[in-house]
Amino acid sequence: MKKAGFKVLENEWIPLSDGRRLSARIWMPDGATKKPAPAILEYLPYRKRDGTAQRDESTYPGFARAGYVGVRVDISGTGESDGDWDDEYSARELADGCEVIEWIASQPWCDGNLGMMGISWGGFNSLQIAALQPEALKAVISIGTTVDRYNDDIHYKNGCLLFSNFSWSSTMLCYASRPPDPELVGDKWREIWLNRLKTQPFPLATWLASQRKNDYWKHGSISENYENVKIPALLISGWADGYINAPPAGATRLANAKAINGPWIHKYPHFAWPRPRIDFLGEAIAWWDKWLKGKDNKVDQLPAYRAYILENARPLLKHEFEPGRWVAEQTLPAPETRSRYYYLAPNRQLLDIPGRSRLKTLSSPQDCGSSCGEFFPLKADGEMAGDQRHDDSGSLVFDSGKLQQPIEILGRPKLRLKLAIDKPLGNIAVRLNDIHPNGEVSRVSWGVLNLAHRGGNESPEPMVPGQTEALEVELDECGYRFMRGHKMRVAISTNYWPTIMPPPENVTATINLGQDAFIELPVRAGVDVYEMPEPANENPLPEYKMHQPELSRRWVERNFQTGESHYRVIDDTGEIEMPGHGLCTRHRHDERWTIAVDDPLSYRSESRYSCWMRRGDWSIHTEAESEFRCDADNFYIKARLRAYEGEELVHERSWDEIAIPRDHI
Repeated sequence: MKKAGFKVLENEWIPLSDGRRLSARIWMPDGATKKPAPAILEYLPYRKRDGTAQRDESTYPGFARAGYVGVRVDISGTGESDGDWDDEYSARELADGCEVIEWIASQPWCDGNLGMMGISWGGFNSLQIAALQPEALKAVISIGTTVDRYNDDIHYKNGCLLFSNFSWSSTMLCYASRPPDPELVGDKWREIWLNRLKTQPFPLATWLASQRKNDYWKHGSISENYENVKIPALLISGWADGYINAPPAGATRLANAKAINGPWIHKYPHFAWPRPRIDFLGEAIAWWDKWLKGKDNKVDQLPAYRAYILENARPLLKHEFEPGRWVAEQTLPAPETRSRYYYLAPNRQLLDIPGRSRLKTLSSPQDCGSSCGEFFPLKADGEMAGDQRHDDSGSLVFDSGKLQQPIEILGRPKLRLKLAIDKPLGNIAVRLNDIHPNGEVSRVSWGVLNLAHRGGNESPEPMVPGQTEALEVELDECGYRFMRGHKMRVAISTNYWPTIMPPPENVTATINLGQDAFIELPVRAGVDVYEMPEPANENPLPEYKMHQPELSRRWVERNFQTGESHYRVIDDTGEIEMPGHGLCTRHRHDERWTIAVDDPLSYRSESRYSCWMRRGDWSIHTEAESEFRCDADNFYIKARLRAYEGEELVHERSWDEIAIPRDHI
């Protein structure tokens, strides 16, 4: 397909050493076959033909016009690529990625210099492959990423089992079940599809098998050995995303890295919500120009950390624009940031001097936390954290007085306290909130700790019931300005449903208030402004034809007779037609999390995820159903996958209930 300044190669095969082939979509700049150009690789399992086509077409044409070959590759067993899918960030996936880089570098249209980029999965493996040091890879841009797969991904957080672990397993069980496009692979599409259906794993079983930070999670976590990443890295995320800790961590620990955190959800920042957006294409091209073409454009002199400071960010039903401003820190740690301490005092007070010593007990209802939002929101609506007043009603809260002057923070708050619990296992969830003059409460940052992991994530130890210990809970990175007339709040709960798995028993915590209970805030002067250009095109995503409308619903049901709460999610993309080749796709998932207010062992979740594909008389759809429940000793999981060609059931596979022992969770 020929376009102004470049052509698109819809499917190219990349051969691997073991005989498999990976499929690639390539944006080729005019003249690259005569004068080789650098290349940009994005490598992930979300299907170049349909899954990421719309966002790819908002990015790679701009790269091609700037003189870069864009190469979008599906990992093994996804899209049109051969083989099967084994796991996220597996050793084979990373080794295949290195082979892909070697192949691209050897092509006559490539000058031997590569960049690698991506968001989420593609951002993760960009850094992971950079740590393997393939010779041709010269720079990366990693968006919505992590440096620590155990503590800063969708599976676990400080030893707490996240609800997104189950949700993402359900998603991948269905995503990986789809066939290649017959238009590209011909009649063998059905054979390839049936083989995928027979060989794909049940991811939840793998991820629950490792409940502490062991070698499984250390694999691919560049925080285990930052020095292995020797090339320049630009790390980007947004405050409404779950992956906000990696950018400043990378800028602090990597040899040659820059970081950006904006106001966004889990999307590329030139079309993400809430606004303001940034000119990501300009930012990326400047990055590639410096490190792939050797231009002296001063990119290496950019501030270590550019961040958007939110102010008066309200818990709205829909977030279109977040007020605030851009700032920059030339180095990290920022030398002018000062720690300011606020103490948890009796009478629900948050004071700048220690209050009286007093013991306070807390036992949150099991459904405390339903305003948590998604771990990584994809829409700037109910997927983001909502008004915190309901969750705060089940928590121990400490409020400052009305602020006489603004307080601006950038960094990771830390709560320190002395605490005892009446059971061996328990969790603590902490939120730093902004109380608006109208009574609304916004979540600024949050953190959780499985108390068995208080000494580290590798060798958890139960608490001794009744024994008081000093603890620290580190909250997520945040950039926020508490305005004059607002109040700051620290909210502490023993549950945070459905975000984290409750312990096996109801827990009562006893907290020592006074000089040993305080939150440390990273406070900055708050007088600077940094200019970040916005994109010239406010709507860069191409419009695709919709045959069925999309649907998105999130709600909580509470049964006052049984005491059960249900957190419900329905998301339906509607049916979308891909331009040029007419493939129509649709995805829908329906999930439910349930818990009784007084029974942690009532925690259960159910998911049904469906995918449809059709063109003309050809159609398929797959359905993945997953279930999760627990008792005091085990987690119990099961799943079923069904695949249909037209209306005919062609494959059915079940994973009978599997018992996985609880490991200090």
